[in-house]
Amino acid sequence: MIREIIKKDEKKVEYLELIYDLIFVYIVGRNNSLLHHTANGFVDANTFVVYILCSLTVIQIWNFSTYYVNMHGRNSARDHVFLFINMFLLYFIGESTRTDWQSHQLQYHLGWALILVNLGVQYLLELRNHRDEPLVRSLDRRMMFVLFGEAAIVLCATPVYNATGFNIAPFAILFGIVGTMIHGKKARVLLVDFAHLSERVMLFVVFTFGEMIIAVAGYLNEDMSFGTVYFALMSFLIVVGLFLSYGTVYDHLIDRELQTTGLLYMLLHLVLIFALNLITTSLEFMHSEEIDLMPKMILLIVSFLMYYVSLFFTLRYSKKRCRPSASFLFGMAAIAVSFVVLMLLFRKLMYVNIALTAVYVFGVFVILYRFGKANDKPKIE
Repeated sequence: MIREIIKKDEKKVEYLELIYDLIFVYIVGRNNSLLHHTANGFVDANTFVVYILCSLTVIQIWNFSTYYVNMHGRNSARDHVFLFINMFLLYFIGESTRTDWQSHQLQYHLGWALILVNLGVQYLLELRNHRDEPLVRSLDRRMMFVLFGEAAIVLCATPVYNATGFNIAPFAILFGIVGTMIHGKKARVLLVDFAHLSERVMLFVVFTFGEMIIAVAGYLNEDMSFGTVYFALMSFLIVVGLFLSYGTVYDHLIDRELQTTGLLYMLLHLVLIFALNLITTSLEFMHSEEIDLMPKMILLIVSFLMYYVSLFFTLRYSKKRCRPSASFLFGMAAIAVSFVVLMLLFRKLMYVNIALTAVYVFGVFVILYRFGKANDKPKIE
């Protein structure tokens, strides 16, 4: 099937977009604070579910906002006004992110729904700018359906919960994810500037790593004993290794000139950023005696595997000469299995466990770096 390609001027990341991202750093911090309330050897199950939903909600809002700016953003006064409105609404979401979420869900849901409506209205206003482009109008209408549809579910969440005790907010997130995937499959117009989109995602990932480093620094607030310094050092090295692996993929492997809608790339980063937040929590739990052994092990292992699986899936957007072979992926899988087995074998030795994690992270980085360096430059025939 022939796709219509619309050539666009190169889009630069604007300063306002970076300020917008900083608001999300605040929200991520609020979300992570939910996991500081432990009971019976781990985070309360209800609180952990709230944490997952809040994290996915915020990352999804960021994805929706970034996708719109990438498609239609002109750095105009109208764009600035709508963006500032959403920034202010995010404060309501952050303030109502609490363990006693039932008492604050109306504020949270109103802020969430209004942000979605804000984005939907922007697509609605764009229709008049593309009167002679039916495919673009069709694309915008599909995004309006996703945004307004999710907003409608969110607005119903509080009255439904008050009447039945059943929380339908997860279905709003699911509706947005499924709707976006269907939208991406049906898209026929390559409006997306993938270079800008990938850069925006990269910057948000960098901000997330910044939040991780701040969290790791919390180790040194306890005391300056050998154990505290050791865990702080190992955690810092792990964060550095994870960052270097992402940087290698972004700098050397991803084809930023690719013509694509980029929706799957965004969804993969939704999982990747969520995994980074879980890794932050798992590293904080490693040195905590309040958390039972097996829950902290499972959280750490699952979060790391989630990060690397989503990172490797982004390689489908890599340059053709950098596409990983089956043997490369098999090798990475074998290393991951070895990591899991060793972590379970030494589960009672936290000092060994966190060192094994650092070795695993840097082992993956070295392999990725060598692979990227060997394939980044085109071969001369």
